[in-house]
Amino acid sequence: IEQFAQEHQNIVQVIGLGTQDSYGFAQNFVEATGTNTPDMLWDEGSSSWRALGVRGQPAWMLLDQYGQILIDGRFGSLDEDLVLKTLGAF
Repeated sequence: IEQFAQEHQNIVQVIGLGTQDSYGFAQNFVEATGTNTPDMLWDEGSSSWRALGVRGQPAWMLLDQYGQILIDGRFGSLDEDLVLKTLGAF
C-alpha cells in the first residue's frame, strides 16, 4: 500500500484508518515499519468503521474528494488495478 501511495500520489491520497488495539500500538507499528505513507488516522471508538460499513480488516474503499464512495468497502488486499481503472488512470 505504501508503494502504491507513493507511486500514485499525483492522482490519489491513501489514508490508513486505525481503530483496533490502541493508539500507542498504532504509533509503534508506524515507527517500527518506517511507514511514511499512507497518512494515518486513528478512531478509538470505531465510529468511522461503522459509518463506512467496515466489518473487519484488512479492508479498503475508494472515495472521491467529496466523500462519495466510488468503490464500496472491500475485504482483503487493495485491488490496485481496480482503483486505477476507476480513476481513469489506466
